Amino acid sequence: MLNRHSYDFYLILATVAVLAVISAICIYGMFYFKMAQVHQLAPAAKLAYMEGMNRIVAPFLILLLVLLGICVPKRLLPVGWLNRFAALFLAAGLGIGALAGIKIGLLVVLAVSILLQVVILFLAVAGSRSLYFEKKGYWVRVGSSLIHLGLILFVFDLFLHEHTTLHVVLFWLTTVATFFGLVCCFYAESMAGFLKGGNDADRHQAS
Repeated sequence: MLNRHSYDFYLILATVAVLAVISAICIYGMFYFKMAQVHQLAPAAKLAYMEGMNRIVAPFLILLLVLLGICVPKRLLPVGWLNRFAALFLAAGLGIGALAGIKIGLLVVLAVSILLQVVILFLAVAGSRSLYFEKKGYWVRVGSSLIHLGLILFVFDLFLHEHTTLHVVLFWLTTVATFFGLVCCFYAESMAGFLKGGNDADRHQAS
């Protein structure tokens, strides 16, 4: 169980709170779109509605990206270096955003986060002991890495939803990563026992 005064605990609370707000905004926007029959309005009115919703959700997406910028390297770096990396990461994202636009800056932050998370997933699958996890256990680490990857891909998909083909690919990658991540986390002991039983049976047959 997480220590209520630990770094991970507050990160989880903040991430859950931000995701809850984003979900509430999306649900509100969906019902308002249907009840106000926005799809029947003039193109300019529909565009204004979309831009208004984007302005509402944008601060929370940026906050989520900041949290992800802390959560992802947290597996690779000790707390002392983590704060420095997060500050540098955020400054780089803001700098790119100032030069090339906010959307480009956020996409760069997301792309780097995805690359880092893929590295973490690879190390977790390889059984590396150099990663920093609150919980021990091979399958829990793999599952946590998959869930984080799914979350980052989900946010990445929000930025690229206009590209239909890429949107479908990202959607299924997000779904698969999240599903198997949850399976690995919730059934870690069962999976470990199953694999151990299979290995014992193989050794017994070999002997």
